[in-house]
Amino acid sequence: MPDNGFMALVVDEINTNVFQRSIKERKIDELPPGEVLIRVEYSALNYKDALSARGHKGITKKYPHTPGVDAAGVVEESNSSLFSIGEKVFVTGYDLGMNTSGGFGQYIKVPAGWVVKIPSDFSTKEIMIYGTAGFTAGIAIYEMQRNEITPDKGKILVTGATGGVGCLAVAMLSKAGYYVVASTGKNEKKDFLLKLGAKEVISREDVNDTSGKPLLKKQWAGAIDNVGGNTLSTIIKSLEHRGVIASIGLVQSDKLETTVYPFILRGVRLIGVDSAESPMDYRMKIWNKIFSEWRIDNPEKLVKECTLDELDKEIELILKGGQTGRVLINMN
Repeated sequence: MPDNGFMALVVDEINTNVFQRSIKERKIDELPPGEVLIRVEYSALNYKDALSARGHKGITKKYPHTPGVDAAGVVEESNSSLFSIGEKVFVTGYDLGMNTSGGFGQYIKVPAGWVVKIPSDFSTKEIMIYGTAGFTAGIAIYEMQRNEITPDKGKILVTGATGGVGCLAVAMLSKAGYYVVASTGKNEKKDFLLKLGAKEVISREDVNDTSGKPLLKKQWAGAIDNVGGNTLSTIIKSLEHRGVIASIGLVQSDKLETTVYPFILRGVRLIGVDSAESPMDYRMKIWNKIFSEWRIDNPEKLVKECTLDELDKEIELILKGGQTGRVLINMN
């Protein structure tokens, strides 16, 4: 352990609702109470992190603050019998990076109940390629399977497919044997999505019906939607009988206008996905799938890696909707 000091991205509120980001030295004893002290090797950038780094008080209420809802590293100290010094572990979600100092610092201190052991055949880097984004995509796939949406049922649509959750959903669904159709507004990323396993790539305008019809032609057995708004409404009207859609994001809008007809005439099911507050027993069902049958080949094809010093420009890029795939932060 360093002499009580480590480097972290810190967001300060320099005036009311005026925020400034900088890399600063912090002290171990400034971290919140927790049973496990982890030396962070890798973190990952999520949209929620960027909002916290911008000063979004719906996510982070008090500043100064270090964001980062994902962290993977090595146990440095443990007051829990569940974890030993030197073990590789990771944390995703709960309050990490929201109001608890997060993974954009070289150390975190958290409750033992938040921590998961990394399998011996995974590195801290590979775990962070999945992180919250992969876990969220995994919940969507798991819930579709629980609702009997198997690969033989038909095509699965993924919207916002170049984002962190979207690209992992494409790759993991493909690994699980599904016929994946990826929707994106970034037409230049078609080859990227095909290499991840998508069978077809369509424009986001192909999933933006403005006819006002309550029902459309059946196209999808299931869908993972990162967009919301009229895109989500269009998908609901386009699902096969007893189709399932997992709602994850709101890139287009947080509003949803629909009718009851898809639900009462086709038995459509709309499932909301929230990853942060998932209980540990449920989490492990998802992670055990990711550790085994959903583990994607050559995951580094999804990744851009940066240092802590380079993180600020990546935050700005994700806020503008310009990121493709996953951004990992090498904290060493």
